[in-house]
Amino acid sequence: MARRPFPADLLLTGARIHTVDPARPEAEALAVHDGRIVWLGPDAEAADWAGPDTERIDAGGRLVLPGFIDAHNHVRLGSDDACVQLAGVRTLDGIHQRILAWRQANPDAEWIEAEAFDYSAIPGGRMPEAADLDPVTGDIPALVLSYDVHTAWLNTAAMRRLGVSRDRTDLPFGTAATDPETGEPTGFVKDFAIKGLSRDGHRALRDLGVPWASPDRQYGRLAKSLEDAIGFGITTVVEPQNSLDDLELFERARAEGRLRSRIVAALFHPRGTGEADLAEFEDAARRFAGDRLRVGPLKLYIDDVVEPRTAALLEPYAGCGHHRGETFYPAEEFAELLAGLDARGFQCFVHATGDRGIRTVLDAVEHARAVNGPRDARHQVVHVECLDPADVARFAELGVVACMQPRHCAPEIAGPGQDWAENVGPDRWHKAWPMRSLHEAGAVLAFSSDWNVAEMDPMIGIYTAVTRRPLGGGEPWQPGETVDVATAVHGYTMGSAYANFLEDERGSLRVGKAADFVVLSRNIFEIPVESIPGTVAETVVVAGEAVHRAG
Repeated sequence: MARRPFPADLLLTGARIHTVDPARPEAEALAVHDGRIVWLGPDAEAADWAGPDTERIDAGGRLVLPGFIDAHNHVRLGSDDACVQLAGVRTLDGIHQRILAWRQANPDAEWIEAEAFDYSAIPGGRMPEAADLDPVTGDIPALVLSYDVHTAWLNTAAMRRLGVSRDRTDLPFGTAATDPETGEPTGFVKDFAIKGLSRDGHRALRDLGVPWASPDRQYGRLAKSLEDAIGFGITTVVEPQNSLDDLELFERARAEGRLRSRIVAALFHPRGTGEADLAEFEDAARRFAGDRLRVGPLKLYIDDVVEPRTAALLEPYAGCGHHRGETFYPAEEFAELLAGLDARGFQCFVHATGDRGIRTVLDAVEHARAVNGPRDARHQVVHVECLDPADVARFAELGVVACMQPRHCAPEIAGPGQDWAENVGPDRWHKAWPMRSLHEAGAVLAFSSDWNVAEMDPMIGIYTAVTRRPLGGGEPWQPGETVDVATAVHGYTMGSAYANFLEDERGSLRVGKAADFVVLSRNIFEIPVESIPGTVAETVVVAGEAVHRAG
């Protein structure tokens, strides 16, 4: 074979490459030039691409996949080392012990901040109250965020500091719950993800002196999460909810060399977003349009979450009388809103977890298509936790992407005995995360972690999608909705690429595409599924540069 017109910058050999490209599903070697794949083929032909300065990676027979694209990853929220960590604590006493230990280690702290509390830790299925925190926090203000960051829990001192009272429950950062008999705020704050993470809500928290909201703490979370992402082989991160103020954090990370994963940043569109805001969003999309940092999609909410019973269901919550949750917009108003954004060319990521919330979004997309005409909008329903079977086929029919987080449906998180399953009730468990049904109906599945709601590692997501079992083993929950390994990998690669208009550049390994790939320590197509967790990204390559090597 004649020598190529230029030598490769990088040559990968000895690999079992799963390309996620049906035109050429497998290869043993690939060559990279100027950040792009210029050749795939057998090892026997690889030497023709080698030159004196070619970097070589011998995969040693290991599996190579396209770099993972995490379609919904809150890298700005991350996991904050300055907070009391409550992940895995399932009792109120356990929460108290963690806080007391943190106080002993931080005796001069002016605030107590904690994250990742689990709703199931509060006895009796109720929501937490200030009285649950006061005995271990005293007069030091305490802010505790739920594991999904959709709610906050304040002690009495924090309510005083933040101005929460019976006459002030509609807060810049959330909605304070009140005692139905006294009218006094309980210390539980709903809508934190919608209001507290908005531009105005975050500024309010910062101005009120909440350390968690400071720029340095924000950047620390981002830097740590970016480091984790590249270590897991996530070469593209979709950060789904940002204000315009947050973009400077990504610029700082890029300037400091921390932006090794590519970023797609969606801008938050809270209720009340006006024409001036949309013009700023469009300007930001023009300014940030590169292959390393792109801004553009809009994030909206139609409902909240099942665990505190704030998602919108078609029928009432189990054991809750007539309560079925609310949508943040009347259906007709949301349909007009989405149609207006669609007409301007915006792609919309819409958070929807309950079956009524999801149907409201699908109805709105249908309305937008009727008003504006069909277009390749790729609007997303994000989460798709409780989906009525009557709406399964509508995803493919309307061109709506199902952006889902497989780990959320694990039995130890959402299954029998957990708040999600108990609130929905057994009669609706068949609606839970119907990944296989959506896939078989032709919907595009875009998989993601929803970090830091769940683990960032794609191996954990793939394992859960394939088994619907607990991480430690055990009985599956709703196993009829599992998918195979190839489908799960597609969801974390080509599915997520397509969901973000990246399919011509990323998501599969073929000539002309960006050289983003990962060498795994195990072949997840051949090992027992129980061994998928613990599989690590040994080498991670972005644009032809090895940016991470394990160990």
